Amino acid sequence: MSRFAHPAGDMHAASAIVAVTGGAAPEERPPHTPADLNALEPAIWPRTSGRIEGAVTIGGVDVRDLAKEYGTPLYVVDEEDFRSRCRDYRTAFHDGEVHYAGKAFLCREVARWIDQEGLGLDVCSAGELAVALSVGFPPARMTLHGNNKSLAELEKAVEVGVGHIVVDSYEEIARLGYLAERHGVRPKVMIRVTVGVEAHTHEFIATAHDDQKFGLSLSSGAAAEAVRRILALPQLELVGLHSHIGSQITDTAGFEVAARRLARLLVQIKEEHGVVLPELDLGGGYGIPYVAGDEAPDIKVIADGLREIVTKVCESAGLPVPHLTVEPGRAIAGLAGITVYEAGTVKDVEGLRTYVSVDGGMSDNIRTALYGADYTAVLASRDSDARPMLSRLVGKHCESGDMVVRDLWLPADLVPGDLIAVAGTGAYCRSLANNYNYLPKPAVVAVSKGRARVIVRRETEEDLLRGQL
Repeated sequence: MSRFAHPAGDMHAASAIVAVTGGAAPEERPPHTPADLNALEPAIWPRTSGRIEGAVTIGGVDVRDLAKEYGTPLYVVDEEDFRSRCRDYRTAFHDGEVHYAGKAFLCREVARWIDQEGLGLDVCSAGELAVALSVGFPPARMTLHGNNKSLAELEKAVEVGVGHIVVDSYEEIARLGYLAERHGVRPKVMIRVTVGVEAHTHEFIATAHDDQKFGLSLSSGAAAEAVRRILALPQLELVGLHSHIGSQITDTAGFEVAARRLARLLVQIKEEHGVVLPELDLGGGYGIPYVAGDEAPDIKVIADGLREIVTKVCESAGLPVPHLTVEPGRAIAGLAGITVYEAGTVKDVEGLRTYVSVDGGMSDNIRTALYGADYTAVLASRDSDARPMLSRLVGKHCESGDMVVRDLWLPADLVPGDLIAVAGTGAYCRSLANNYNYLPKPAVVAVSKGRARVIVRRETEEDLLRGQL
């Protein structure tokens, strides 16, 4: 039976776990009871996190002080954690390029961090491009993605000199050729290749199998035809191939298969056209741990493996090894961020579980409802030695699917007013935030060395009404 559905009835999911007595139903497998409800597992929480006098601290700042000054719900980003992961990727791919995937989380301050750490930036829309340009991010270190770039978006990229444009369709090749001639420039382009890898991730974030909207298929010959069309246009400079197999991927085999197939296509292009493409962009999608027991790929192992595969295939064909680029997003931002909520109601459903409602929900984190994502959460405003209580952390929206954490253990003495922190929310939570039920989007606060500052202000009711006639 699906873990996302139960037969309806008077006791919906009534055979699920009895919180403390240890009962369990086949269709419900709660997480193992942690040995210490107060512990912050280092692999899941920001690198500077800890507890002082019982309360969770991030970047040397007490979450109680953050909640008091900035309100809840509140996104908190550990600046040092974020920057240190940028440096980890630069070290692992020391002979290539690292471009941060802005879709994970982008604001003006994050664009500054990325620039200062020497990374490039990939953007997927005119809006993301505008954020980067507003702080002077060098356009030459940007890559523009998207499966349906508008003429206006392409024109803006051409005008400002975006370093690489990844083409996703035949129509886009024609549009870009027209714009390049009109502006008298020769933009560097890459072809997004659908390599036929079935990534082990959720259907909605697997992007390299043939039956989906992204890219040009390798197996059907569409990618090879795109090469022919671009090479026939002197207005465009074809510099390489691009692949992105999906998101939240922890099995490195998919990346290796994609690298091998792209390298073989480079060989095919050399044989057919006598053209040697100098660049290969292998995308991102590297997963992170969200709950105890999750595994995450070792970035050094990935870097060494990809480098070895591409080198072996190219050298055996007499080709120079192309310059490699990768595009981590979640792997940089995800674990650097947490969300702090205030508990509002604590409702015990006898024989089943306790529902702990917080002052946010699917408007600030839709991933649980959208993907069935799992998270780790703790009582953050104090520690507790109370017995564990099987809980469901839910939001305040008018949806039964409005869950932040589907199954977790919280202390049985949890009461309204307690603060709860959810780990691993630095990627895609703020990016996917919405105003369902007209809830304003939370603020984003950066913390570092005992100091906090707002980098994205909280929306107000005035913001929600702005633009309405």
